[in-house]
Amino acid sequence: MLKLVKLGCERDNRLLFTDLSIELLPGQLLQIEGANGSGKTTLLRVLAGLSSDYLGDICWRGEKLSGVYADFRLSTFYFGHKPAVKHELTPIENMHWRAGLRNEVRSEQQIRKALDQVDLAGFEEVPCGHLSAGQQRRVALADLSVTEARLWILDEPFTAIDVHGVAWLESVLLRHINDDGMVVITSHQRLRDISGQVRKIRLESFSGPVGSDHFADDEGAFL
Repeated sequence: MLKLVKLGCERDNRLLFTDLSIELLPGQLLQIEGANGSGKTTLLRVLAGLSSDYLGDICWRGEKLSGVYADFRLSTFYFGHKPAVKHELTPIENMHWRAGLRNEVRSEQQIRKALDQVDLAGFEEVPCGHLSAGQQRRVALADLSVTEARLWILDEPFTAIDVHGVAWLESVLLRHINDDGMVVITSHQRLRDISGQVRKIRLESFSGPVGSDHFADDEGAFL
């Protein structure tokens, strides 16, 4: 479904990653690890189609991304460092708006149940600009729990949520991959409940000359 072919990216004359080839199939979760500055967020932005600053190819359903971008965007849920909610809209309105961007329809009951699961019951009709940063992230996570998108690209989604929230999000991820969904995630969180279904790669900080591969497989061996 999602295939990277010899993907590489250089930023400010510094090589972040190169010759990265991965195939992600339905029912798989790929966890990207690495120190700060190793290129994890850049890689996710490239995969989400938010940056064209890369070498190599990204393919979706067997076609190069450039030729099927509209279908790819409708099939993808991206969760970045910023929650991407409109401050003037309430959580309910934000979830309707975000669903509309993916041609999805949400009932009021679905939305209220999702907001309740992320501890936002009672805040459903409060403008998001009045919510804390953590609560705004939970609005986006509530949207994640009900989306029909097959590919989730998640940048540190466990940040600023408590133990209960971690367990809930792990259950959402597990349900998605068991339903033949796909997930690409950066996280320092050990995914305990789904560890047997997680593939990992590690990006390594690189400050030398351009021209060397620098990512590692699940066993930490450099490829």
